[in-house]
Parts: sequence; C-alpha cells; structure tokens
Amino acid sequence: MAKSRVTSRRVANKSSGVLRSTNTGSKSKTASGSALSQTKAPRKTTGPKAAKAASSVLRDGRTSKASKSAAGSALSQRKR
Repeated sequence: MAKSRVTSRRVANKSSGVLRSTNTGSKSKTASGSALSQTKAPRKTTGPKAAKAASSVLRDGRTSKASKSAAGSALSQRKR
C-alpha cells in the first residue's frame, strides 16, 4: 500500500534549488528530483535507485543542508 506522505513546501523549495545548482552531484540531484516529484502526490513512492542515492547523500559529510533535507524527505517516502 502506498504511503500518504508528501514533500513539504519548504523541502520542495530546497529541492528545486539543489536541482538548479551547477555545483551539485548527481546523487543529490537524484534524491532531490524524487522528493520534488512527490510534492502533491501522496501515492508516489521513492524507487530503489533514488533511495540508494538519498542514503548515500545523507552519509556523505560534504553535502549541503538543502541536499540532506531533500534526501531525507525522499528516503522517508520509500517503499518498504
């Protein structure tokens, strides 16, 4: 069954900034894209590739707070 969580407006804004940045890595952009796509879609869930990227972003000490926020949102909406 799909989760009923959606990405908040604040995290969606951060995700958008991460996607527009030229200095952001591909894993951060993958996680941010997943989080942004779930802004108003309660039935969408994060896929395995995006969940793995989000996990990697959260473990990396070099990523920005915005990237980690988006990754956390994407990871919280993954399939179990």
